[in-house]
Amino acid sequence: MNLHQTIPTRPPLYAVTLIDRRTGYPHRVNGAALTAFSRDPAQAARDLLAGRDPNQWHTRILPLTGH
Repeated sequence: MNLHQTIPTRPPLYAVTLIDRRTGYPHRVNGAALTAFSRDPAQAARDLLAGRDPNQWHTRILPLTGH
């Protein structure tokens, strides 16, 4: 790479967690919060909510930083 080339950047990474609206807590599977890590958080949220009642579930999207 020469000095005039730029390093390609990737979209930021996000943690998308499934939240139970009744409790306000993350849904857990074997004690671990159900979380997807994705560079496309909207698609990850759709995937986590697929087949679930939107009155009972929502997602929390948090950006992950490398700092």
